[in-house]
Amino acid sequence: MMAVERRVGVLGAGSLVGRCLQPLLIDAGCQITAFTRQGQRPAAEGVEWRTLPTTTGFCLPSRDKPIERWICMAPIWALPHYFSMFHAYGARRLVAISSTSGFTKDDSSDPEEQAIARRLLEAEALLQAWAGAHGVEWIILRPTLIYGLGQDKNIAEIARFVRRAGFFPLFGRAQGLRQPIHAQDVASACVAALDSPAAANRAYNISGGEMLPYREMVARIFTAMHRPLRLLPVSLAIFRVAVALLRLVPRYRLWSPAMAERMNSDLVFDHAEATRDFGFKPRPFVLHAEDIPG
Repeated sequence: MMAVERRVGVLGAGSLVGRCLQPLLIDAGCQITAFTRQGQRPAAEGVEWRTLPTTTGFCLPSRDKPIERWICMAPIWALPHYFSMFHAYGARRLVAISSTSGFTKDDSSDPEEQAIARRLLEAEALLQAWAGAHGVEWIILRPTLIYGLGQDKNIAEIARFVRRAGFFPLFGRAQGLRQPIHAQDVASACVAALDSPAAANRAYNISGGEMLPYREMVARIFTAMHRPLRLLPVSLAIFRVAVALLRLVPRYRLWSPAMAERMNSDLVFDHAEATRDFGFKPRPFVLHAEDIPG
């Protein structure tokens, strides 16, 4: 159990996982210092807001206390920009969120996705090197497909498409296995890893508590929306044309034909090490009303 009245620095507190994280840390007796680029947020019990520095050089404000423990849900490739801030605050342990996309998109047919995969793994290496040179314990968590609260960019986007179109296109049999992980389980993993002695200087894949085919994952979204199941098999050529048109809409600008190709690939990751070292126990893929965007 976490000690009472400890201060934890949080980057990305306003993100989906960050919003799930805040009540967990407060319940654990922690005082949160949350950093944001958007300036001050409304005051909340247990949370103090700070504006992120805009330069790489950083001096600790006289009013601020040291912060030895950090949880970072900002994109991991952004963290090197804040190394001087972590050092100024006296960081001693840092939990960072990366992604299994570093492994699943490294051989993607989409050059942009390949670049994301490289960027993730390069950022992990930079964090490990900096932490090792400054005596900071690091923990990297790599979630699979994150969903929850109707605010994610995975399940929620499929649901929005279904609401507008009334169907969802599938390439081939779409039997590739998936392990969706709820944002609240990612947040719980961050809190558990923060205090686990066994987790120091280790990277963990964290996946959902259920493995299911892509087709079944989409079918459960229809069920949760109380919509009749309408799956439309399409060829890759048609999918490419459709995605090219969809990318003209800002919401779908990150969609890629490679998404269709992966519908038939297993993207499965064992989380046994996370269970062993900090008790990670994710829920199965069960969608509730709050997980579907309004």
